[in-house]
Amino acid sequence: MPLKVIKTDGTVEEYLHTKVIGTFNNALGLIDQPNVFAAEQFAEAITFHLYHKQTQQYVASDEIHLMVQAVLSATGYGNAAAALNACRMNRAIRRRRVEIVDSDGDRTDDRQPWNKAIVVDELMTERGLDMHTARAIAATVEEKVLNLGMGRVPNSLLRQIVDHDAEQMLAARDQLELITG
Repeated sequence: MPLKVIKTDGTVEEYLHTKVIGTFNNALGLIDQPNVFAAEQFAEAITFHLYHKQTQQYVASDEIHLMVQAVLSATGYGNAAAALNACRMNRAIRRRRVEIVDSDGDRTDDRQPWNKAIVVDELMTERGLDMHTARAIAATVEEKVLNLGMGRVPNSLLRQIVDHDAEQMLAARDQLELITG
């Protein structure tokens, strides 16, 4: 039975072992010690635990994050655990500071808090994309939105970013399919 992850935004997705590997490698990279082999071994321990020791079909992403921190701390990488946590908190703060505004942003009823799940939903419903592709596009959009450094992002700008990133990712996917057959 496949394991499902309940994301912080409330969406549910399949558990991906590779995401846990990436999280470990990113954490180790934050302290200038990237190590894919160690990341794979650490992720293997978490995946084993989740599939063999856990009785639930669902696990919260926060719980996985705590497991990653525990493994890093227990294996002598406490500084990587702290850096990962600081990075995660910083990202959460940046997300909370961004609002999407419909017009000039002067009216409070025109403001919506940033929510990547809305971008995912719109990509799936309006463009008919599968969840994995929609989440990948939404992740690149979120990076750009957060890196703008703007507290209020006009909806028209967000639409342009979504359209651009969707076009780029879908073109890359089509090229890859053409090459691989």
